[in-house]
Amino acid sequence: MSQLPILVPASKLTKSPTNVRRSTDPVADAQLEANIAEKGIIQNLIGVPVARKKGQYRITAGGRRLDAVQRLIDKAVFDADYLVPVLPLADAKDAIEISLAENFFRLAMNPAEACRAFQDVIETEGKTPADVAKRFGVTEKFVHGRLRLAGLAEPVFDALASNAITLDVAMAYASTSDAERQAAVYAQMGEGYYRSNVSEIRRQLAAYSYRASDPRAVLVGRDAYLAAGGRIDKDLFSDADSESWLDTHIIDSLAEEALSTAAAAIRERDGFQDVRIVPATHVPYTETYQLQPLRGELPPLTAEQESRQAEIEAELEDIAASYEDESYEPSEDDELRGEALEAELASITDRAPILTDEQRATAVAYVVIGPDGAPRVHEQLYVAPQPEPDDDDGEGDGEADGTAPDADAVPTDAKPAISQRLADELAMMKTELLAVHVASDPAFALDLGTFIMVEAATRTMGTYGIPSDLRATRPSQRVTGFESGTPAAAEWAKLDQALDRSWIEHETIEARYDAFCALGDAPRAAWLGWAIARTLDARPAGTTGSGFLDHLGAKLAIDVAAWWRPTARTYFDRITKPAILSLFEDVGGFELKQRYSGSKKHDLAASAERLFAGDIIVEAEVKDRAVRWLPDAMRFVAETVTVIEGDSTGTEPEVDAANTAPTSDDSAAPLADAA
Repeated sequence: MSQLPILVPASKLTKSPTNVRRSTDPVADAQLEANIAEKGIIQNLIGVPVARKKGQYRITAGGRRLDAVQRLIDKAVFDADYLVPVLPLADAKDAIEISLAENFFRLAMNPAEACRAFQDVIETEGKTPADVAKRFGVTEKFVHGRLRLAGLAEPVFDALASNAITLDVAMAYASTSDAERQAAVYAQMGEGYYRSNVSEIRRQLAAYSYRASDPRAVLVGRDAYLAAGGRIDKDLFSDADSESWLDTHIIDSLAEEALSTAAAAIRERDGFQDVRIVPATHVPYTETYQLQPLRGELPPLTAEQESRQAEIEAELEDIAASYEDESYEPSEDDELRGEALEAELASITDRAPILTDEQRATAVAYVVIGPDGAPRVHEQLYVAPQPEPDDDDGEGDGEADGTAPDADAVPTDAKPAISQRLADELAMMKTELLAVHVASDPAFALDLGTFIMVEAATRTMGTYGIPSDLRATRPSQRVTGFESGTPAAAEWAKLDQALDRSWIEHETIEARYDAFCALGDAPRAAWLGWAIARTLDARPAGTTGSGFLDHLGAKLAIDVAAWWRPTARTYFDRITKPAILSLFEDVGGFELKQRYSGSKKHDLAASAERLFAGDIIVEAEVKDRAVRWLPDAMRFVAETVTVIEGDSTGTEPEVDAANTAPTSDDSAAPLADAA
């Protein structure tokens, strides 16, 4: 083999029969041709001189490149004498081995390397995706797709680069441009069975967004969503209906606000006792299983309707009789006539039930989102549960002081409607706060733990009513991945870090047991409080077990307002604008409500956070009411807590921990020190 390649006119080059490559790929050939047309031949060919034909060579390595040059000559892109770099092979006996070596040891690029290479060409050379597509013989869409892969979340891209995932899996993650969501789903999939299932990956990614065609998105509208700061994710295959709206909390908030407005109008129009909103296309069973369906009475048919019904039924009978004749062949008009008669008959017989005014006054209606994105009243109405009568004196409807109620008072919904997810998150934060106090009071934790264990052992029907899983195992989170960021969470982390873990590193269980028993009373007591506290299970207000959690919080006299304040992220972003304004009116009157009524939803939520944290300059009494206010779901409600000490026959006064405001700056001091 000579030391240097030489330039040979393409007309004097032919493919050698010893070239081992027989198959090819038309798409790859087209890409190679486009690149050669743009940049020429970058890598020389290897050829064997043809005997007695001076200057001519048979190419044994580089046949695809030679084919591409010849096609370009046929297309008049190159001249017939286009010069091709050729490395002459002195010994023809080596031709097959050289051809095999060149093809056998060729390693295709990792897709991740190609992605970054495309990105570098565009950024370094200032090329456009169209320029790159032309240079490499691919479509512009292909280049955009590879550039999107270059923007994958770091752990996903690293997995592609190390061949831990395939290109198809990487492209599934690239279906969204939200790198944080990509990383979260990649971590969630882990090493599980579905980690390489493209459909499941796309399904998990889609769970964090809404399609533009989703009824909730249609209800909100694109302009309102963007005005509220919403982000839209589009790829090359997206259209107006399939683009992804990333900020689901904005959609949920705006949808609830729109449904609340519609519900208020429906209640005023139809006179229902209660109109509830469900930001979905159907009402889940859990919303209605405790309610009774409301049945109205079908209105009687008019004389004209009865006459017409008889005529239609007679004509349909005649049509049915005609079909019994085997020789009868109905025309298209006959079939259309029959369908029209059946539809008309259905419009007469399928009458909507009529409700009396009394029934409407006790009815619960649900407003859902129709398939077209418009609010609509769910077809089934329910009977509202009747409030239990007061046990005071049975004197009627007067106030506690004996005065009559204000006849001009307008009933208002003081409690804002909240979504199920928000109810779950509030339950988790409330239980988190309770767990800190239980863990900080070992004596209380010992009594609680002992009771739970004895209760479980003596109840033949299990522990359905106990919101604990006493084996010191943490119950599964109601909201996956939720982190509250509250002072209680920080205090729990501090308490956890302070535990004496010196006994954990021993190899055998016997050694670990002996080392644990050797700890002092205080470290062992801290472990007891930690172990019992972490078993507490978050239960939303009103569900089974929530009353017991409230009872515990009241007994511990937890000052919730000192530990937890509602923020935009944890509360106000999650309720409707009318609900926030109603809270402003509750603490500051109509004037305060009007002052903020023109604010946009996200600005109003931020203002509410500052108001209820006491960071807005308002009158002293307004500030006092604001910093004391708590959502009902965050209160530890208990009617009366009686504490018996020793042989004393007296009782402690009632504890209303839910409404207790901080009395000093030390009220939220770390409890671990007190323990």
